[in-house]
Amino acid sequence: MLGEILEQTQRKNPLLHCMVNLVTANDCANLVLACGASPIMAEDLEEAEQVVSACDGLVLNLGTPSPRKVQALLLAGKTAKSQGKPVIFDPVGAGCSDFRRNAAHEMIEQVRPDIIRGNASEIRTLLLGTLARRGVDADVVAEEPLELARALAEKTGAVVVISGDVDVVTDGKTAYRVRNGHPMMRSVTGTGCQMSALIGAYAAANTEKLLHSVLAGVCGFGLCGELAYQRLSVLDGNASYRNYIIDAVYHLTGEALEKGARYEIC
Repeated sequence: MLGEILEQTQRKNPLLHCMVNLVTANDCANLVLACGASPIMAEDLEEAEQVVSACDGLVLNLGTPSPRKVQALLLAGKTAKSQGKPVIFDPVGAGCSDFRRNAAHEMIEQVRPDIIRGNASEIRTLLLGTLARRGVDADVVAEEPLELARALAEKTGAVVVISGDVDVVTDGKTAYRVRNGHPMMRSVTGTGCQMSALIGAYAAANTEKLLHSVLAGVCGFGLCGELAYQRLSVLDGNASYRNYIIDAVYHLTGEALEKGARYEIC
């Protein structure tokens, strides 16, 4: 099942409009190329509508926001939805300022994204409106991540991912826990953004299987974190590890994903 999602992406080579952030744009672009899709990294308001019209899917990322960028995200999102293209929303640091929190709620209300991926504190902000204490990093939250994800999925109609030590994926009805990944992934900035980009590529090529596309992206990215760690030598650090993750995405096959994915229905 998950391997077919990957292989379909490689066959279709979807064009993915990635409106990400200045910290992670290059890594996200290379990861999209590595998985068999093609990225376009346009974000200005003047071209947002035209560019997304030429693409197969859209990733909206709230990192490094500005008023103009937020307007561009909204315009691109509404255009993609009107054309039936999957929209993935990554609410980076949604709880670290009133500006981001308000922008995130505009995305949810006006765009109605198909997929939402964030850490537990970001998803909690979308659901409850709370501010975070650690900027874009995940706070410790009292609620069970799966229950937060289910509640947001039921509220928005989106497939929701909460990434963490154990990732959760749900559309509000079916739910999965994913146990792929490695703790060293925390030492590379933007791994969440990269996961969102991989999910976006898989969803753009498999629009009729959104839940399984999301599950494939979450399992696949975590598995690549594991494979990348196995390559590290005593002289390698987080910069090498970042490159090895992208290399692992490039070499990942459908068969390897099927064998290496560690998930359970819950």
